[in-house]
Amino acid sequence: MNYFKYLAIILMFLTFYGECQNFEYKVQFDGIGDNREFFSGLAYPQTILGSRGAFEVGVSVDEHRIRVGASKLYEFGSSFDYHKPQIILYYQYLTKENEFLMGSFARRGRLNFPLAMLTDTLLYYRPNIDGLYYESKWDWGRQNVFVDWTSRQTDTIRENFMAGFSGEIFYKNIFIENYFLMYHDAGPGIPIPNDNIKDYLGFMVLAGIRTGKEAIVDGYVKAGLLNSNFRERDVINGTVTGNSLYVEAFGKYKKYGIKTTLSTGDGHIFNYGDRFYRAKNYLRTDLLWYFINHKNIKAVFNVSLHLLNWNDLENQQQLSIIYKFGDKKPIKLSENN
Repeated sequence: MNYFKYLAIILMFLTFYGECQNFEYKVQFDGIGDNREFFSGLAYPQTILGSRGAFEVGVSVDEHRIRVGASKLYEFGSSFDYHKPQIILYYQYLTKENEFLMGSFARRGRLNFPLAMLTDTLLYYRPNIDGLYYESKWDWGRQNVFVDWTSRQTDTIRENFMAGFSGEIFYKNIFIENYFLMYHDAGPGIPIPNDNIKDYLGFMVLAGIRTGKEAIVDGYVKAGLLNSNFRERDVINGTVTGNSLYVEAFGKYKKYGIKTTLSTGDGHIFNYGDRFYRAKNYLRTDLLWYFINHKNIKAVFNVSLHLLNWNDLENQQQLSIIYKFGDKKPIKLSENN
């Protein structure tokens, strides 16, 4: 395959160049187990079992890095070539206060949007951001912005891109979070009859309080407004707008945790959002067991109960294992996406 030939050439170049620079690497394994017992028709019932391997190598000079590698998902029960390898290739500028990336790089550890806006299956099937990312940190907050080009237009392939920002400001244990997301879904170069451009846009603003560093239980409570807007051009006059009260509470004691999320009001339409949030009233409770907590290996088992419109109760079980070495950035299993 030409892909692997080009990758081998780049690796040889970096190995040679690394003799006079700082050579770096990262290897990561993701174990995926996700059983979804869904019957309401809002979300697709399925069992997802698989593993993903990824590696990066590169060189650095002061705050500047160049990395190249590949990521491959093998979904159990499918052929090895069912999912194509995804290239990792990016430039990074990193200081204590700022991070800038351009290229194709890992989503995990950078975007932590609520599942209502970005569902967790993105980490399974689309683990990379292809585009730009910038984050700034200061003593009382942080803010990031990103652009993810999800599909380049051809005669038969649609043009899609996603962009947004998120961040928080805090004072002691009190904080305010903000999220904004837009997704543009345009058609292919050769128009399809009765096919129209679709736009998805939404935001969330939350205020909350978290436990202190000396507390026995690690947790938080936060609440605010979730907004969504959907438009299909030439079909919908205006937009379909949704507003709901969003509440989230989390607590963790040693290896055990519980997380509860409530959205009540209007349903929401986000292209990559969890489809359960299309219900007007949605309550989710997660029971978590962090059964491996090693500096290079993290694992969690999760039982989720989903209550839709105070009537339908559905359940889900998730198992996630991450093994990473060669990179000092800590593993965070609690991230949504």
